[in-house]
Amino acid sequence: MIVCYASGDGLGHLTRLRSFLHTLSRTDPFPSGRLDGLVTVVTGSRFSEDPRVTGGWDVVEAADLAEFEADEVIVDAFPAGIKGELTRFPSGMRLTHLARLLRWDAYEPLLPADPPRFDRTFVLEPLDPAHEAYLRDVSDEVVPLVLTDPPSEPIDVDGWLIVHSGPALETLELVAYVHDMASAEGVAPPMTLVSPHRPDDLPPGVTHLDVYPAYTPGPNVERIITAAGFNAVRQYAPWRDRHRMLPFPRSLDDQFARAARARRETR
Repeated sequence: MIVCYASGDGLGHLTRLRSFLHTLSRTDPFPSGRLDGLVTVVTGSRFSEDPRVTGGWDVVEAADLAEFEADEVIVDAFPAGIKGELTRFPSGMRLTHLARLLRWDAYEPLLPADPPRFDRTFVLEPLDPAHEAYLRDVSDEVVPLVLTDPPSEPIDVDGWLIVHSGPALETLELVAYVHDMASAEGVAPPMTLVSPHRPDDLPPGVTHLDVYPAYTPGPNVERIITAAGFNAVRQYAPWRDRHRMLPFPRSLDDQFARAARARRETR
């Protein structure tokens, strides 16, 4: 059994976890397709009951990870849990960490006195130097990993594609940003919003689709507009020339730093 800690109420942790497990199934001794029924995910995400997101997994809202008889425990994003609630695990339990960018100055004070130690940490994107130094202190092995997403059908719509999982106020702000962009450029492209929920007050003329996963644009998509979360920036990297980002403030994620790095890399 693989037990995964994916705390957070959004979609990002679960999407990253599905990509990681797909990558894992190609490299570790779990033949592709055999992870179904072997994965238990601990999460409070509002998307935990969506079979497109968590299909094939056992999902629990809260649990003591150390009580599972697991072959491996995977801790996503927060090395000691989202509130610093995870401490050292019993010896003999294989522990893996998935590291993505954190606002380390905000997260570091949450670390407990006896934090988890990891057999391996996979670094999924560049980190704050102090964050990476900490992970090297608490990990036997720290290595970079490029995630591979499960195959998905492309979303082929005309014009501009807006992708965001919410909350609704952010989605509307992103749509307003897109309208401002179009106005500044003197264009009026068709616009399609891909989001789990159609927000109230969505402007007329914006088509809404509930599609998951949503990371492969079809040939008729002229532009892609998202926030600057880990998954969006990573998954749309092959289409960086068409991708525009509006970073949003997060308590522990630094979307602004991620967006700035992505823009530098395209110059």
